[in-house]
Amino acid sequence: MAYTGVVKIALGQINPTVGDFSGNAAKIIQFAGQARTAGAVLILFPELAVCGYPPRDLVERPSFVARNREAAEKIALETQGIAVICGMVTPAEAETGKSVMNSAALLRDGRIDFIQSKMLLPTYDVFDEWRNFAPARAQQLFSFCGKQMALTICEDAWNDKHFWNKRLYRVDPVEELVRAGGNFVLNISASPFWMGKRELRRNMLAAIARNRNVPVAMVNQVGGNDSLVFDGSSLVISPTGQVIAQGKSFEEDLVYFDSQSLTGEMHAQIESDDASAYAALVLGTRDYVHKCGFGRAIIGLSGGIDSALTAAIAVDALGAENVIGVGMPGPYSSSGSIDDARQLAKNLGIRFELLSINEVYEACRKALTGVFAGMAEDVTEENIQSRCRGMVLMALSNKFGALVLSTGNKSELGVGYCTLYGDMVGGLAVISDVPKTLVYRLSEYVNSRRAIIPRATIEKAPSAELRPDQKDLDSLPPYDVLDAILEDYVEESRSAEEIARTRNYDLNLVRRVIRMVERSEYKRQQAAPGIKISEKAFGYGRRFPIAVKSEI
Repeated sequence: MAYTGVVKIALGQINPTVGDFSGNAAKIIQFAGQARTAGAVLILFPELAVCGYPPRDLVERPSFVARNREAAEKIALETQGIAVICGMVTPAEAETGKSVMNSAALLRDGRIDFIQSKMLLPTYDVFDEWRNFAPARAQQLFSFCGKQMALTICEDAWNDKHFWNKRLYRVDPVEELVRAGGNFVLNISASPFWMGKRELRRNMLAAIARNRNVPVAMVNQVGGNDSLVFDGSSLVISPTGQVIAQGKSFEEDLVYFDSQSLTGEMHAQIESDDASAYAALVLGTRDYVHKCGFGRAIIGLSGGIDSALTAAIAVDALGAENVIGVGMPGPYSSSGSIDDARQLAKNLGIRFELLSINEVYEACRKALTGVFAGMAEDVTEENIQSRCRGMVLMALSNKFGALVLSTGNKSELGVGYCTLYGDMVGGLAVISDVPKTLVYRLSEYVNSRRAIIPRATIEKAPSAELRPDQKDLDSLPPYDVLDAILEDYVEESRSAEEIARTRNYDLNLVRRVIRMVERSEYKRQQAAPGIKISEKAFGYGRRFPIAVKSEI
């Protein structure tokens, strides 16, 4: 049958919560109803939208899988009049050794009409899908409005031999489905954000469209789940590689396109790296706090740039009325830092408490006088100050029922320039994937919209203020040098010799930084989860042993 009229299809770019079957189902039903009213005949929702992504080991619970099926059946019954494609978990064949598959279901006429399961299961970076899912042995086309639809799930579209220099899988599901007669590629995704990812994803999908001479429609999840942020930015691309429809970045959206004329809605996206990184941090913070059941957040305000940026993000994420700033001056805190913290809180419109740690610190020192007798003061006394502050923050967290946001950046976390049970305390490390140089750029971005962070905070030399006249440069290389070494070593896995040669850095300096990275792995594995915005973040996407002999 030939279809020559308008065939309106919608992309339902939603923010699901893992395990919230009733909430996710209600959202899918709502978006589907809105699309049906607008005249759409089909709507696509993201990968595992019914149960939320990533569910990780929850899929091992039979009750989780059963509730997921019940939710999908409820969605099918309540969305009649429009076909729905959404991601869900389905039972695997017994002999695979895995109990479930990552699947896409076509819901039509009140029932589950067609199921396509994911063939390519990623295991790199933050992904570990081979642990949880069995792969599809084969995939099939389905007919819809005169098209042979090639339905794929996220990674299934990431193995195009015309785009990648080195492929990770033997098979290319898109190639096989197009060879079988597919003339329209649909892809439902939960593709996490990192800076540069949206351009890569767009270019990859455009290459598929051009090389296969087929339209490609991709709907992506949006929102934060644990450390991951999903940017949405859903796309429809014509066979010439032109983007003909797109969804917003970092917010839920409903996008329409015509599968016959290949025209659609172009919703504005956040383009610059700094603006998109900031939006990701705000979204990740909001969803982490709310999805973990908290309503408010507490931040230690030192007067430094890291805590200032964290507070600005928290206010944009949660609202000023839900953020508490705490100044905790110690024996070496400057009056300027206290003034800067107070001014920041005023600019943000948040509650500010000033609680000195001097008496607590002196009490700790007195208690340890005997056992430390005859020993010189060193980093131990510095860390006691930091841990006094951590104790105060956690006491306030317990009393007020608010989540502590830790304020350490990626540069500090990378080399261990942070104190366990001190400045590392908290439930979420908001900027732990933000290098110090990016902290400065994002702070300037914040102030470009409205003067929030005091100029003195941005311009003064960074200091932990744990001893007289202390500066970060006393212990670390300049941050532009440190961040370059960390990028090469952590994100690109380059050797010390290669980094020194290509950057024209002193080899001993590079080796010293790398030793600091390796020796502080035990700290990072005890750190609060952070929000991933780089291609390689510290956390469960970077799996290194703690007890290891360095060859540096």
